[in-house]
Amino acid sequence: QVQLVESGGGLVQPGGSLRLSCVASGRPFSSYVMGWFRQAPGKEREFVAAIRWTGGNTYYADSVKGRFTISRDTVKNTVDLQMNNLKAEDTAVYYCAADAPPTAITSQRRFPSAWDYWGQGTQVTVSS
Repeated sequence: QVQLVESGGGLVQPGGSLRLSCVASGRPFSSYVMGWFRQAPGKEREFVAAIRWTGGNTYYADSVKGRFTISRDTVKNTVDLQMNNLKAEDTAVYYCAADAPPTAITSQRRFPSAWDYWGQGTQVTVSS
């Protein structure tokens, strides 16, 4: 079974930075797409970023382009999300996700239903 475990969430002031990490285990991930979603109270789960395990192609929601960077370490089996210049509207539970082969096409990846595995989530709160 695939297991995803996030860490790194916390309380940060506006303009600050956080780095989230996701440890992936249970399967070889060479054919997977990995990603991050977030969900604020009363809101739908929102796509943040994705990365191909092999090749490293990245995809970002417009709301985080230029501020967030997704990366992966293929040796450690980790997926990270570096978040800079955080804003109050970034406050949410952040979830690591995995799209197993056959992976969804890029246009569908923004929908949570396209993803197969999820972590437990880690809270990010941006407040002064």
